[in-house]
Amino acid sequence: MKNISWLIARLMRMSVPEVLYRVRKACQTELQAKGCFVARPNSAEGMSRPAVDGGIFVADADLYLRAADSVLNGRFNIFALRDCDLGFPPKWNRDPLTGITAPLGFGKKLNYRDEALVGNIKYLWEPNRHLELVTLAQAYSFSSDEKYANGCRELLQSWFEECPYLLGVNWTSSLELGVRLVNWAFAWQLLGGDDSFLFAGPDGQKFRSRWLESVYQHCHFINGYFSRFSSANNHLLGEYMGLFAGSTVWPCWKESAGWQKKAKAGLEAEAITQNFPDGCNREQGIWYHHEVADMLLLCGLIGQSNDVSFSDAYWMQLESMIEFIGSMADTKLNIPMIGDSDDAVMVRFVPDEDFSVFRSLLASGAVLFTRADFAQKAGLFDDKSRCLLGKDGESRFNELLKSEQSEAEGFRRSYPDGGYYILGCDFETDREVKLIVDAGPLGFTSIAAHGHADALSMVLSIGGNELLIDPGTYAYHTERKWRDYFKGTSAHNTVRIDGLDQSVSGGNFMWTRHANAACVSLGLSAEEDFFSGTHDGYSRLDDPVTHSRSISFLKDGTEIEVSDSLDCSESHEMEIFWHLAESCGVEIDDSRVLVRSANVNLEISMPDSAMKPELYQGDDEIPLGWISRRFDSKVPCPTIVWKGTFTGKTEYLTVFKYNFD
Repeated sequence: MKNISWLIARLMRMSVPEVLYRVRKACQTELQAKGCFVARPNSAEGMSRPAVDGGIFVADADLYLRAADSVLNGRFNIFALRDCDLGFPPKWNRDPLTGITAPLGFGKKLNYRDEALVGNIKYLWEPNRHLELVTLAQAYSFSSDEKYANGCRELLQSWFEECPYLLGVNWTSSLELGVRLVNWAFAWQLLGGDDSFLFAGPDGQKFRSRWLESVYQHCHFINGYFSRFSSANNHLLGEYMGLFAGSTVWPCWKESAGWQKKAKAGLEAEAITQNFPDGCNREQGIWYHHEVADMLLLCGLIGQSNDVSFSDAYWMQLESMIEFIGSMADTKLNIPMIGDSDDAVMVRFVPDEDFSVFRSLLASGAVLFTRADFAQKAGLFDDKSRCLLGKDGESRFNELLKSEQSEAEGFRRSYPDGGYYILGCDFETDREVKLIVDAGPLGFTSIAAHGHADALSMVLSIGGNELLIDPGTYAYHTERKWRDYFKGTSAHNTVRIDGLDQSVSGGNFMWTRHANAACVSLGLSAEEDFFSGTHDGYSRLDDPVTHSRSISFLKDGTEIEVSDSLDCSESHEMEIFWHLAESCGVEIDDSRVLVRSANVNLEISMPDSAMKPELYQGDDEIPLGWISRRFDSKVPCPTIVWKGTFTGKTEYLTVFKYNFD
């Protein structure tokens, strides 16, 4: 019954053209399962081409050798599983979290959402993206030790054997094939391309032919199963990315030119469609903003290296997206975890858990767009940027780093399309106050798959110390209780009415009713920053409630005032949530909340209210008081709640006072 209810809700989010499209694809799947429309490659002709011209070099090769040795020893890091013994090669159809082995049925007809059938699909799919293949290939490139290249061959041969074309869950999602292809493209180059010793002799040529056959099958599959209509989010871009990489690095078949043309046109179109003109990604998830920016970056550079030019509009969109990252990051490069995150990277160029994907995009963007502010915000040229842009890129970065331009000059504070507004002072200093308020759309397309019910939520960083935070994501396909909590209103620094989320969820990746938020007024001056906004999420109630929030920061003082106005006719329950970073020390002193973080002290109070604050930390039952910095991993964090009942138009004032030691 639950599946039927989800299906009905999903159908209601589809247009008539989408329903017809999905019916056609269902027919295509049935015919393909009977042997029609399958990939039948001719022998590959011509030579492969390098993915990028950057030149592969890094600051510390030992990091890569240690990581590669760990892979050869069968040790993998997959989300919450750290240093997990999967064996080498791993069992490609077995979920490493639950131990369930998915069946080798026809891939497009397998229900990958069925945990009893496939286990946790995120854990199963992650090793199959072959990020570790690049790690092994890097180790070979840096050391010339053939054991790493031979490890690549063993890994791939086992995958070809255990994941035959069209069978199993690794032939279900075109996005997964797209990510796998782009990793293959960089691994192929690192292993020496067509001249690799792995391809020498009859056995080597047999291995090369099998790999190229699978490249063709991947491209053919993606070309037949694009994510369209309400599913046309980052998945579609990732599919175009894989098809572009596959057809550009291996232009070996008569279809390759057509695939490349389609993929390039798709990337150009989706770069504009999936991102607002101000640079914000429409999915309203900061991690997905990074993923999309990275897809555009990789494809743009693969194109540059292979005489395929993307438009000025494409590159301008990428520059705007990287500028947004610089705007959202505080002085210590902390980025709020707004919206969904699955920790995905397209290619794991740096096997270091402390590697910052956001710093890397800023560093690469500094060189590509001659932006001194990007360089100064990044602070250093990372290994991923070295691999993509080479020594010349590092030299240009270092010149930009010496520029006298202030790094705060280039970053915007208002993103009206995406709905983000930045208040504060002393930006890019150790006394920075940075407050970000979210008054944007719920998410992208009719299902808003990766958005959270966070209208008018805010985050606060002082002196580079995270204070008010967005708790993150934690779960996707499994653990529905936690999926609902982390994407729900009570996991955000905003107001909840009658225990209900602002938007109505219809499934793990579907909202059936969207709260619409808007900025009413904004003032940014040397003396005061002011924001006011509203949303209609609770207009659906029998007695509609309007929530408006205004924020005022007078810069000659040390106070931030947040006023929440609730307007209705009858009586309702109200909760105001304030989530604090897990590193914060918190004490409740009567009606005041005292917060300590490094050299910053923060006091939170509601001076005009008789309500008392309540502290929650790691409560499993409600649930409340959790933060997830990594997918499928959560730890307790202090969460303050003020609760009450109101009738008619009511205003609640919350005052934040801060000081430095």
